[in-house]
Amino acid sequence: MAPTVTALQYHGPQDVRLEQIEPQPCPPDSIRVAIAYCGICGSDIHEYLAGPIFTPPSGTANPYTDATLPITLGHEISGTIVEIGSGVPASQNLKPGTHVAVNPALNDRHHGVAPCTACTLGRPNICKRYTSYGFSAAGGGLASEIVVKHYAAIPLPDSISLKVGALLEPLAVAWHCIRISEFKRGQSVLILGAGPIGLAILMLLRSEAWGAGRVVVSEVAPARKEMAREFGADLVLDPTELSGDNKDGIDGIVAATQKAVKADGADVTFDCTGLQSTLNTAIAATRPAGTVFNVAIHEKPLMVNLNDLTLGERRLTGGICYTQEDFDGLIAALQEGKIQSEKLITSIVDLEDVIDKGLLELINNKAAHVKILVKPAQARSVRL
Repeated sequence: MAPTVTALQYHGPQDVRLEQIEPQPCPPDSIRVAIAYCGICGSDIHEYLAGPIFTPPSGTANPYTDATLPITLGHEISGTIVEIGSGVPASQNLKPGTHVAVNPALNDRHHGVAPCTACTLGRPNICKRYTSYGFSAAGGGLASEIVVKHYAAIPLPDSISLKVGALLEPLAVAWHCIRISEFKRGQSVLILGAGPIGLAILMLLRSEAWGAGRVVVSEVAPARKEMAREFGADLVLDPTELSGDNKDGIDGIVAATQKAVKADGADVTFDCTGLQSTLNTAIAATRPAGTVFNVAIHEKPLMVNLNDLTLGERRLTGGICYTQEDFDGLIAALQEGKIQSEKLITSIVDLEDVIDKGLLELINNKAAHVKILVKPAQARSVRL
């Protein structure tokens, strides 16, 4: 156990501090992980700018984990096991030195209570008592170490580096969205928004693992438009540059998508932006009997004309997080070399620089980045 742990502590909106904190004990059912890399997520940025969203409000405790502010941020985690709790089953094949990624999602199993309806249905990602390391539980990944339940550990095969291990969480989000959208190999896709998850969905669709047909991307930021081209989009559109009968460029996106896919719209559309204009575009640009899939978390409610769904028998659905099935499918595809995931990494910064070169860099220059990884000091002294 380290004498102290270096951790990025969230005290409230726009108040994060890199502090030395006491290490957590390692209970019998848990493991201690020396963190190698942790990605910064858009949710971390939202929490910093406008929280508390997922963190407990000041003066309160999370009802399921008893976590209170300050909270250590970070949930896209990879590292090396350095301690095993006395009650961890030998069948788990976890031992000091094992490289792991961390599934940060906590559900009824972690809380020691009877499973809710969602957990019973095999959907722990929407557990009614869902919490997460890095937001609403003790410990987070923007630190030198973390203690987690042993079943949160995802052992990494030798062929998957710790850098890629830190990408498993966001890639699993993208994998989950594609899987539950019921996308079929060879189908056409429209992606609205080329942020980190939009680009991850594009990367997976373009891989041998999923084998999409024509893929169209709509994005306004020049740097992200270029990334979308590099990641394999067949056509990249900017709604602000398209002529049409409305200011949002919806008509132009619809017409260009129909021409590109040679059909009356895309088979599946992923809205990764979450604006009223992109929801309207998604519905209008999806073929009859196609699927409109919401990936975004919305800051305010949006309006939907249900006739646009009903009269075209379009399906509007959405998804969040991941299940073990998504991690299993993703790891298998990575092992087979079907996904060039390291292309998502645009910068690696030291934990000591996480505020200026991590959080603030993404706030002030987000269009230039897909994924920034943060590396604690001890990670620099070992081969990763």
